[in-house]
Amino acid sequence: MNLAFTRDEETFRDEVRAFLDKNLTADLRAYAKRMTSVYAAKPVALEWQRILVRQGWAAPAWPVEYGGAGWGVAERYIFDIEMARAGAPPLSPMGISMCGPALIGHGSKAQKDHYLPRILSGEDFWCQGYSEPHAGSDLAALTMSAVEDGDAYVCNGSKIWTTHAHEANMMFCLVRTDASGKPQQGITFLLIDMTAPGVRVDPILMLSGEHIQNAVFFSDVRVPKANVIGKVNEGWTVAKYLLEFERGGSSYGPRLLARLRSLRRIAAEENLLDADFARKLSRAEAEAQALEAAELQLMSDLSGGGTPGLKASMMKIKGTELSQHLTELALELAGTYAAPFQPHHTAPGGPVPGFEGANTPLVGPDSAVTASAKYLNDRAGSIYAGSNEIQRGILSKGQLGL
Repeated sequence: MNLAFTRDEETFRDEVRAFLDKNLTADLRAYAKRMTSVYAAKPVALEWQRILVRQGWAAPAWPVEYGGAGWGVAERYIFDIEMARAGAPPLSPMGISMCGPALIGHGSKAQKDHYLPRILSGEDFWCQGYSEPHAGSDLAALTMSAVEDGDAYVCNGSKIWTTHAHEANMMFCLVRTDASGKPQQGITFLLIDMTAPGVRVDPILMLSGEHIQNAVFFSDVRVPKANVIGKVNEGWTVAKYLLEFERGGSSYGPRLLARLRSLRRIAAEENLLDADFARKLSRAEAEAQALEAAELQLMSDLSGGGTPGLKASMMKIKGTELSQHLTELALELAGTYAAPFQPHHTAPGGPVPGFEGANTPLVGPDSAVTASAKYLNDRAGSIYAGSNEIQRGILSKGQLGL
């Protein structure tokens, strides 16, 4: 295993830095600095996506023939590091990082030719229809039904915690097409037009005040059979593949280390970097560096054709729990200035009902404005993509044989 970057890879790093210096605008940097969610607002995400598409860098993991960058695993990791260091906003992962790979791996040629260009252009903006009120981490318990009717499926049921469903025009969805076997059997991966008759989206407001999540209801929604990805009743295979990459296919380390550098800088500037707080930052930094080292090892494995596998669960646990710890350190650093509720001064990833157009001035220093909202939003980190309790169960069973 070789974890050192080659000379060509170092040259590539310089190219990425030069591109970001030139193309990452001050407005995009300022937005990312105020973010309190893992998602950017749709207009911001699409603005940055258009810039990356022009460069050919919006979908690094895709094959070149579909618009990918043609990079190896090392280049993709370097790109992640430099994006974090530059303070770039994230793209929406639902299309490029989730539905796209599902189409590339399991879709027909006609499906790829139709949907992949629309994902890159932003013409299709996607949401994920997995969780249901009684089927979250136990996803195989889902019951949303899809019943054959001629050349279509008629869908009934609901999904919950659906990010950006109110702004998406398409959903990739898991539906129950057969309830006669084991829970993991009889599930089908289906693409649903969110503008179809019978689809209703209700908002869910987060503790931090923003509208990003939704409940989605389906009443006799007709979906063409041509929208099935993979084989009917075998959607669990597609879902497991995507969950691996949702849990462990991204790089936590660079972003966590960037946040730690910011905390240390703020503490020093505000004369709050005493021995106790410096010790806490150093311990968190050691954990983030250890996680980054594990990600580099995973990168080496992936470059040999492997998949995240069980490591995905480990990365998800450590990455989300360490991220939550950093929000706690940010709260400590903000002190009493974390108390005012002022989401209109942040970039929450969606509208904040009741605060649109508010013109009250910022209370406290700029460095403290996101502390409480980010803390509240990040409580979901150890739940989404399969709760961390579930991840520990996967590790104990798969790695330890318990």
